[in-house]
Amino acid sequence: MKQKIEQVLSTTPGLKGRQIANKLGLDKRDVNSYLSKQDGHFFKDDKHCWFIVQKELMKIHLDGETWIDGLALDRSIAHAGSPLESACSSIHFIVPEGCKIFLDAEARLLAYSNQCIHIGKSVVIDFNDCLDTLSWFDRNGFFEMLHKDVVVKPNRPMFSSAELFKGNSEAVYEFGEVDPQDLDEDIPQRLKHSFVSYAGEQYSQPAFTVLSELFGNVRDHSESPIPGYIALQHYKGFKGRGGYGGVKPHIQTIVSDSGRGITGTLKPVLQTRYPEIFSMFDFSDPKSDPLLVLEVFKRGRISQSSDEGRGLGLKRSGDVAASYDAVIFVREDDFELKLTYKSGKLYKTDYELDLPKLMGTHICFDFILAND
Repeated sequence: MKQKIEQVLSTTPGLKGRQIANKLGLDKRDVNSYLSKQDGHFFKDDKHCWFIVQKELMKIHLDGETWIDGLALDRSIAHAGSPLESACSSIHFIVPEGCKIFLDAEARLLAYSNQCIHIGKSVVIDFNDCLDTLSWFDRNGFFEMLHKDVVVKPNRPMFSSAELFKGNSEAVYEFGEVDPQDLDEDIPQRLKHSFVSYAGEQYSQPAFTVLSELFGNVRDHSESPIPGYIALQHYKGFKGRGGYGGVKPHIQTIVSDSGRGITGTLKPVLQTRYPEIFSMFDFSDPKSDPLLVLEVFKRGRISQSSDEGRGLGLKRSGDVAASYDAVIFVREDDFELKLTYKSGKLYKTDYELDLPKLMGTHICFDFILAND
């Protein structure tokens, strides 16, 4: 509830409890009860109007001595608040000793940082206690994509290792920019080459299908001044991942943009263009957003565009995932949807709500490798 109230008061400060409840569609007793017990994040004036306590700095400590994935990163950030919605003008990410960051979490950290800069906040990423992670981020091109105004501690690398060693390792495809105004159409082909070198030639066509579809999705629908990006990383199997247990050998591919998102582009046209699907959802319920994205993956042919044949990209990607027992993570707005495929079909879906706000769509494919 904290993030929801913060979002309302950041836009319209000075509301009474009943007004906040009305905007959120909640019972005023629940809202007033929460506000009366809150920890000093909000304050009430003598007219019983609520405001956000103004703080200059938000410090976000990531988990140390463990591997963290995208959801673990989001949860670490949520402990401090929601950077994009907070009244704080400065956001400091602190990477502690032993913090190892999977590619999907790295991509989200990059998105949070660039988006905060875009809305006028200052951002610091502090690697002082974890120089190994700084070195790895340098190698895979993180700093090439990171906005120049983000402060990196102890310092931003003067020369890019990603540029120096680009293409020298099949285990990594360095972050590549997906900019509709200056597009490198060869990116999916190069990514496929890296993918096949570890997964085998049998993955050639399916890998190219997934990578091309997701690349095209950013190219066609991002609608953001912040460039999107795409990257790949091969992981050998190893035991222990903090609280997540062992990790099987897999290839992780991420495609991210900071645009309007799948739900942001579909919901305005859904009632007119797809009334049957619109009638399936109660959009006052937060879980409707991940369930709408799930429907897009299952059905296909759901698109903001009226062009015949559009809207099949995510469906085709899901079909490939089903053929190879992959796992897909979709992160946008304030939720993550996880689709687990097994034995040629969608085996299980999970979603996490009330995550810190993140603009755009951030998709991660985990292809589990049977032999490595």
